[in-house]
Amino acid sequence: MDFLKTVMLDKKIGATIRRVEDLNQAIHHPKIGTIFLLGANINILPSIVKKVHSDNKVLLVHLDMMEGAGKDRAGIHLLARMGLRGIVTTKPNLVKYAKEEGMVVIQRLFVLDSESVKTGIKMASSVKPDAVEILPATVPHFVIQDMKGALGIPVLGGGLLRTEEDVRLALANGIDAVSTSLRHLWDMDFINCDLT
Repeated sequence: MDFLKTVMLDKKIGATIRRVEDLNQAIHHPKIGTIFLLGANINILPSIVKKVHSDNKVLLVHLDMMEGAGKDRAGIHLLARMGLRGIVTTKPNLVKYAKEEGMVVIQRLFVLDSESVKTGIKMASSVKPDAVEILPATVPHFVIQDMKGALGIPVLGGGLLRTEEDVRLALANGIDAVSTSLRHLWDMDFINCDLT
């Protein structure tokens, strides 16, 4: 699977949605193809999945923050039956279960120091997600290169992005795409933009 093409839809920015009430802004935004939903509950998820998919957007639910679905194999199976195609999680066991269900999986890693980089690489190597998301997105270039070199999968970035310059720097450092809740960053234009 070409993750950047099929999940990120060849876009550099995905919309992070913390409140379901803000979902329509991301669905109708012309530059957004992928939506990272950070807060929802199992009762409204089927309607969200249907709405996002009907607009040909990709929905990734941060499972660790969702209410009502068991954080186990049965819960993942239920989500897959609802039509959810992808998740984000920090938990390796959930990566494994979601992969078994044929879902797209992003392993979220918090990078605090060199040891957390090693631990993140080891964890992701064992469960084989489709991509990793590093938080914060403002990590040094060598961290991203270490992740890419060891894992051979796309590296996304999220968190601590406030300005267009922050996004451009993250991408120039090797991040493949970013997720952000800041609407003004959704409008960024990357045409004729040198990210190296």
